[in-house]
Amino acid sequence: MHEVDLIFTLTGGLTAALVLGYITQQLRLSPIVGYLLAGIAVGPHTPGFEADIAIAQELAEIGVILLMFGVGLNFHIRELLAVRGVAIPGAMLAAGVATLLGMAAARLHGYEWSTGIVFGGAISVASTVVLIRVLSDNRDLHTRAGHIAVGWVVVEDLLTVAALVVLPAVLGGQQSGLQGAAMAMGIAAFKIATLVAVITLAGARFIPWLLEHVAATRSRELFTLAVLVIALGIAVGSAKLFGVSMALGAFLAGTIVGRSEFGLRAASEALPMRDAFAVLFFVSVGMLFNPTTIFTSPWLLAAALAIVLIAKPLTIWAAVMLLGHPRQDATSVAVSLAQIGEFSFILAALGRQLGVLPETAINTLVASAIVSITLNPLLYRLIEPFERWLVRRGRAGIGSDDADSLEASAPSHRAIVVGYGPVGQTVTQLLLDNEIEPTVIELNLDTVRRLKAFDVRAIYGDAMRPDVLMEAGIKRADNMILTSGASHVDEEIVRRAKELNPEVTILARSQYVRELPKLHRAGAEDVFSAEGEVALAFTVRILERLGATGEQIDRERARVEATFRNG
Repeated sequence: MHEVDLIFTLTGGLTAALVLGYITQQLRLSPIVGYLLAGIAVGPHTPGFEADIAIAQELAEIGVILLMFGVGLNFHIRELLAVRGVAIPGAMLAAGVATLLGMAAARLHGYEWSTGIVFGGAISVASTVVLIRVLSDNRDLHTRAGHIAVGWVVVEDLLTVAALVVLPAVLGGQQSGLQGAAMAMGIAAFKIATLVAVITLAGARFIPWLLEHVAATRSRELFTLAVLVIALGIAVGSAKLFGVSMALGAFLAGTIVGRSEFGLRAASEALPMRDAFAVLFFVSVGMLFNPTTIFTSPWLLAAALAIVLIAKPLTIWAAVMLLGHPRQDATSVAVSLAQIGEFSFILAALGRQLGVLPETAINTLVASAIVSITLNPLLYRLIEPFERWLVRRGRAGIGSDDADSLEASAPSHRAIVVGYGPVGQTVTQLLLDNEIEPTVIELNLDTVRRLKAFDVRAIYGDAMRPDVLMEAGIKRADNMILTSGASHVDEEIVRRAKELNPEVTILARSQYVRELPKLHRAGAEDVFSAEGEVALAFTVRILERLGATGEQIDRERARVEATFRNG
């Protein structure tokens, strides 16, 4: 019976998430809203199909582990250091203000201080998923404001990780009073320090060694399995051996893998599994939501929304301005962070496990997330019209000369070379000779290491993965050259590259003439076939020996190329 319930819960939850996620995506909203609504639809508080909430929450535990592992994988200290002057003090200030206001709102509602701490912390942290999506959709991810916002949310994530460690020691300990809390925190700090030391010293050597040997098998399945075993194994080991949260163990595992040469490939290979369980995590949160309880505590919901949508953004705006950044950057950062998401629910789940966060508070958090995530992209699109209105009114200048300094300082021409065989080597060298910056995507780790040693930017990963293309800079690339000649693979690479950057010019190589039309239909502008080019060279040489004029040869070349293009 348990197996049947498991299948029904998986099928019903994922089906509802697919349908409602697709609808919200079409409405240009975050699919997280759809996943939460799917949880409400299959939950026990709405009519119709009812999934097993206990099973959903068990599956959601895996989702939390993989989400935290993904946060660790994508934690780049250089991004934080680049904007540390504004992100670190600003994020700590804004998170502190939001937490205190949330604690006050919870206390006025009649909750204990322990509930207020968790509730305030949950509404103080923005969703990284929503932030990246909003910035990418508006082409602001690689601007100065985008970098500040990303660094800011990294600090919030780290503060939340710290909260996941400290809260069980403070709220879940048996000791009472300040002395008992201090003792509990001291014991927790010792366990955490031991765990960090073990993972940093032993894991930093063993994990890359393991991944390198698995990668040498050239089996994608084994590599994906190795990544999942590392994430789940360290998470479970952290809980069983050191008595700390599995979320912390998964985060530390992600940071170790992310710092290795396999970080990008690990992120791309584990992405489908992570996304599937992350969807189940959001669905399980939605299943906890009881719409009727909102009417019993509308004041708490109004207070939470006021903090998320007004108080915290105003604090962020003031902090960025006081730290010397332009008003437009301050507005963009403030609005992009005016939402809550996955970490809020992870904190809420912890509070529920500790017995300090009641159902009404959880419902308020879910409702606040749905409203804030829905409004966030709409509000962000209003920034530019609002700035133009201010300029017309003569109230302030935007400072257009420094609106996108990161992009202005970047090289004017970029190209992505997929594959570093004989053709890829020649193309890369010619690009360098002509002052065009190449980025090579290659699945041979030794080749990547060799290129980096010669200061050539190289990415270890599969070009079929969108995150690999993003890391290679597809959004800013002028050209992409596919050198392998594996047309069945290149077709999918072309499609995904065009989805990420419709303006990029794609040149591809094909072994056979018959494969040219498929690559053209996929979106490649120019496709060259080895057998076609040889045949054309033969034809040109024959025409030259027969005394054909240059115009005749050019006309014949154009006719043959048109024949190749049309198949």
